[in-house]
Amino acid sequence: MLLFSVRFYNLNVNIVMFIKEFKEKTRHERISKTGKSHAYYRHKTMVCLRCDSCNAEFIRERGSMDPARLSNNYFHVCSNCDAKRFGQKRGVERKQMWDLSASSDLPIGKL
Repeated sequence: MLLFSVRFYNLNVNIVMFIKEFKEKTRHERISKTGKSHAYYRHKTMVCLRCDSCNAEFIRERGSMDPARLSNNYFHVCSNCDAKRFGQKRGVERKQMWDLSASSDLPIGKL
């Protein structure tokens, strides 16, 4: 098994993009009908991800994401990068891979 993992180690596949999940507690105040100030708390679940475009860590609310995208099988792009440009770049890479001839000398690990 160790030989398999050493032989087929691909950096593009084995980088972990979903890093961690944590809860953030925020404090708010509201004023009652009688004029008293009451404090209350809200908990937000946050997700720490690594950007596939610039490789920087960023934080996003879990509620704003599709639950299926919270895995390493999907690409994640931070707010500093252009997601559409990243998607077009990935599409061009995939198209170039499909346009290769069957007799190409490119090793499987490079695909």
